[in-house]
Amino acid sequence: MIIDVLKGILVSSGFASLSWQNAVMILVSFVFLYLAIAKKFEPLLLVPIAFGMLLANMPETGLMADPAGLIYPEQAVEGAHWYNDGVLMLIYAGVKSSIFPCLIFMGIGAMTDFGPLLANPISLLLGAAAQLGIYVAFVIAIALGKIPWIGFTPSDAASIAIIGGADGPTAILVASKLAPDLLGPIALAAYSYMALIPLIQPPIMKALTTEKERKVEMKQLREVTKTEKIIFPIAVFVIVSLLLPDAAPLIGFLMLGNLFKECGVTDRLSDTAQNSLCNIVTIMLGTTVGATAAGDKFLQPTTLAIVALGLVAFAFSTAGGLLLGKLLYLVTGGKVNPLIGSAGVSAVPMAARVSQTEGRKYNSSNFLLMHAMGPNVAGVIGSAIAAGFLLLMFGD
Repeated sequence: MIIDVLKGILVSSGFASLSWQNAVMILVSFVFLYLAIAKKFEPLLLVPIAFGMLLANMPETGLMADPAGLIYPEQAVEGAHWYNDGVLMLIYAGVKSSIFPCLIFMGIGAMTDFGPLLANPISLLLGAAAQLGIYVAFVIAIALGKIPWIGFTPSDAASIAIIGGADGPTAILVASKLAPDLLGPIALAAYSYMALIPLIQPPIMKALTTEKERKVEMKQLREVTKTEKIIFPIAVFVIVSLLLPDAAPLIGFLMLGNLFKECGVTDRLSDTAQNSLCNIVTIMLGTTVGATAAGDKFLQPTTLAIVALGLVAFAFSTAGGLLLGKLLYLVTGGKVNPLIGSAGVSAVPMAARVSQTEGRKYNSSNFLLMHAMGPNVAGVIGSAIAAGFLLLMFGD
């Protein structure tokens, strides 16, 4: 009798349904947790992503079930209601609808100081150059589309390419509009590579710059007036939105958050956007993005190709910023440290911190952080503009 009971428990447990795909993704989640906790690789992103991945790969839990067909109509069960969906699937609706990405952008805007960009407008060029990976990945994805078992469409290629901007919210917005079926792996790749910047960028930085270039000290930036900081977010939103209406959601929330910070009369709103709201949304977005990596869906040729292309895009974006930095080093007679070019990817402020860390390794008196923040925030604007362009070209 006892043996029969134990057998019944085992058969109905998750162990009986655990597939090798689930096991692989569980191991991947453990690796991510190790990198986040032991190595401190952007733990605010990587911990919720890794644990979301772990949650989604526990068999028979139903955390990402969608019987109501809210997100995946093909899974709809007759008579099911929205509240029958798994809890993670309900939260994931905020990702799918682009609510979370826009709120994250508002928080980023409230935390961002555009002063370094205004003090050194040449940073705009570095931010633009660091979008190179978007276009390289787009071309490669179009070529891969000719392979039958991959078959990316131009819209798919555009959605995958935006990973090169190193901007999770932007990648989610573009994918939700152009390639909703690929949203999960694209979002996961974008956020994972953002979190792994301290691991990915330094080898590229070292390979493309000389020791002499890495030692360059840059002079202190000029002080930017309060009036400039107030006018900038308003002017950028108006100009970009008129040129590329599809970029308005991201640019609008980014600049609204920044205006909260700079105008001087909305300190409470700025504090909420920077801290409470941004932290809450980060938890929900990171966990549900990780939860899209269920083994049976994730370990597919198409998905693995997306992850590989995301890494290629990210590497070329880093290289694009560095190469323009090297050009500016030559043009200015050695006044620009090329390392700040790698911060042109829009992962704020992670990429700028990596530039600072690498610069200090070769010159202990070097302080590149504020100089790197210029290209870094320019990259945020650049990736949003690139997203608007892709939506304009490939959207309905």
